[in-house]
Amino acid sequence: MRYISTRGGAPATGFLEAVLEGLAPDGGLYIPEAWPVLTESDFAAMAKMSYAALAADILSRFAGDSIEPSALKRMADDAYAPFTHAAVTPLKQLDTGLWLLELFHGPTLAFKDVAMQLLARLYDHALGQRGRTATILVATSGDTGGAAVEAFRGRRNVKLIVLYPHGRISDVQRRFITTADEDNIQVLAIDGVFDDCQAIVKTIFQDGAMHNAGLSGVNSINWARIAAQTVYYFYSGLALGAPFRPVSYAVPTGNFGDAFAGYTAKQMGLPIERLIVATNANDIMARVVERGRYARSPVQATQSPAMDIQSASNFERLYFEGVRHEGLDTARAMRAFAETGVIDVPPAAMAMIRDLFRGATVSEDETARFMLSTHNLTGELIDPHTAVGVAAARRIGTAKPGTPLVVLSTAHPAKFPETVKAATGVEPTWPPQARAVMGKPERFERLPADVEAVKSRVRDAMGL
Repeated sequence: MRYISTRGGAPATGFLEAVLEGLAPDGGLYIPEAWPVLTESDFAAMAKMSYAALAADILSRFAGDSIEPSALKRMADDAYAPFTHAAVTPLKQLDTGLWLLELFHGPTLAFKDVAMQLLARLYDHALGQRGRTATILVATSGDTGGAAVEAFRGRRNVKLIVLYPHGRISDVQRRFITTADEDNIQVLAIDGVFDDCQAIVKTIFQDGAMHNAGLSGVNSINWARIAAQTVYYFYSGLALGAPFRPVSYAVPTGNFGDAFAGYTAKQMGLPIERLIVATNANDIMARVVERGRYARSPVQATQSPAMDIQSASNFERLYFEGVRHEGLDTARAMRAFAETGVIDVPPAAMAMIRDLFRGATVSEDETARFMLSTHNLTGELIDPHTAVGVAAARRIGTAKPGTPLVVLSTAHPAKFPETVKAATGVEPTWPPQARAVMGKPERFERLPADVEAVKSRVRDAMGL
């Protein structure tokens, strides 16, 4: 398998090189040169696999011959051993034809654990093979940072630097980031919004000297994150009758990585009928899917803060697919967006997007109502991000009657206890993972949303 940049200005590279680089040298995002496509016999074999075995199988199709299958199997077994449910990502039926895919049974109670735990093992493998170390720089809107800290804490070959928007994530989210006491973890609280954090990270990645000195990233810009997230689409799809029956998904969306993983699964042969892009008031992705204009607006603080994003990195991958891998076209469009905050999607690309995607903007009132109504009707407490997904699923539905519709439940309600209680009157039960971080001292440094201030800290960490 070879990986190319969405901006067409970097040489093709292998899987492990793409993992370690994170962002391509030309500022683009890596994507497979060609999609691995599954056969009917592949699906038949996968239907009998455990989650870890399925993850190893699917990752092997992206890794090619760069990792021995037995090594991938060991990594997957190790990655998913700490999850508190035997199925890792279990399905739960909410209503006739409507399902929740619970992605929050990992160590930090959010879907980011599913990919991050495996990604940490891939880093260990790749760095060990090469006798190298890496400094990982990651921006988080809430859950990615905690998942990265948990996955990489104490690892000898990796230093991890996390940027989060100060005052714009929940207390539980923050404490999963700030309570690690290992020396290889550094946390920076940025006076700004997530888009500021993400822009700083992308700018620093353009520093050639830092890139060559081992700077890497584990946001969903990293292709391995997307590859690992495709697994739960296959796992749930197989459970609901794929490949002989289509399945639709409603995906709470911020940076669009989880939704693009669904697109990837579709390209590999999973019969996904529809992907519903469910957003809160920060609805740049819902708007582009529905209207064809990718236009940045001011970020609004909401009760689903992990989705408070107005610049979705993984849209670049979808745009690249829509313009048939024209790197120069993609590079021009992304530069235009950086300068003006607006892209008009070409008609042919828009037709491709509309063939699979639908978008829905869910208000704050609707989010609260669907937390309450879901609890009243089913007894299930859901977090505000999942509520956005349920609201979008109820509003848009499937293209054909009888198609199962799966809502990705991205976080445990205990990560947002005040919000859930305010909407439902019920305080979520706190899992041991959440209780454990609440009593620990926090370690972080507060910085302005300034590239040079952050770059100075990163240089110090890298010894440059």
